Amino acid sequence: MLSDYTRFELPNSLRVINVPLPGISSATVLVLVGAGSRYEQENKAGLSHFLEHMIFKGTKKRPTTFDISSAVDSVGGENNAFTGKNYTGYYIKVNSEHLPLAFDVLSDTLQNSLFLKEEIERERGAIIEEINMYEDTPMYKIDDVFYQLMFDGSPLGWLTTGTKKTVAAIQRQDFLDYGKRFYQGSDMVLVVAGNTKLKEIKALAEKFFGPFARGKKEEFVPFEEEQKKPRVKVEFKKTDQAHLYLGFPAFTFFDPDKEALDVLSAILGGGMSSRLFIQVRERRGLAYYVTATTDYYSDTGLVAARAGLNLNKIDEAIKVILEEFGKLKNKDVSKKELDKAKEFIKGRTTLSLENSRATAGWYAERELLKGRVETPSEAFAKIDKVTLDDVQKVAERLFKPEKRNLAIIGPFEDKEKFLPLLEG
Repeated sequence: MLSDYTRFELPNSLRVINVPLPGISSATVLVLVGAGSRYEQENKAGLSHFLEHMIFKGTKKRPTTFDISSAVDSVGGENNAFTGKNYTGYYIKVNSEHLPLAFDVLSDTLQNSLFLKEEIERERGAIIEEINMYEDTPMYKIDDVFYQLMFDGSPLGWLTTGTKKTVAAIQRQDFLDYGKRFYQGSDMVLVVAGNTKLKEIKALAEKFFGPFARGKKEEFVPFEEEQKKPRVKVEFKKTDQAHLYLGFPAFTFFDPDKEALDVLSAILGGGMSSRLFIQVRERRGLAYYVTATTDYYSDTGLVAARAGLNLNKIDEAIKVILEEFGKLKNKDVSKKELDKAKEFIKGRTTLSLENSRATAGWYAERELLKGRVETPSEAFAKIDKVTLDDVQKVAERLFKPEKRNLAIIGPFEDKEKFLPLLEG
């Protein structure tokens, strides 16, 4: 399943992966650049994201946003981008006969963007409005509050969008310098997934991405986890619903316990029959949404419950969530529940990978961050090997009282009122 891929490198060290997907007529061309928000300086936080926006504002060959979008629209294609902590991604999805155009537009925008001052000022305003949107939407904003708590003092805790102050400080030369540092062959991965022919992909990659400079892979400041007692971060906002994260530091995506934590997370909060959904929402009516999530990096990670809660019952909800974390340390998982969690992970992954964009992302992310491709079949084999003892072991390893972290957005003035709930 999705294991028939070819990987090769261009002379400039840019890695290329071709993933043929039988039965579809489209293809996605995705480029991941190893330049995300954790590589930034604090006074220019948001630069990766700002540059991602500017990539679409004109090149020497296509001088305006309209020229770029029209080229893709003319073949009914889809053109978009995204910025994360570790990388920035750009992709174009087209009918496979238009792959040369997709390669052309992507390479042109990534290598030849003009960064005109008037466009920078115009887009600066748009990004500030994006920041305002997140500030006004607690369901999204709670992610940032929790990461600020978990990774305090580290670039991992900074907002990917930056702040209004840092965005206002970014100038044209910052884009030029940043692009020269990061947008180069040794720290880029190109994946094409869909209706593809290897010979054509090799020719297109060499023609359009061969001219990129080799450069060198940039390093980031590693995060050192030193938590010794429970922590709470509360952001006051007049809301009718409290939004909450309750979680623990975890480990890296290289850790041998990663798959066990993935299964544990599915047991805890994956789907509408998960423990958190049943206990917090269905049996007690404390929340509208409640899920579990994990996040992994090369130097750290986290696992958490996430929920939107009844304001008047937030204390009860916190206690119930902590109880569910605690149960996983006490051999409270049946073989039936373990198997269901494994199939949930495999099923959801399989459904997502029916999309060529998601398939390209799967291969690109693993190649960029881990330095090797792991196929879905290989990943599923690791999931299948997880045992009940593995789940209990990882729960005991992570769910320690002194490692609890609680982030809340809601009409609460005093964070101290929540600390006894974590210390109990």
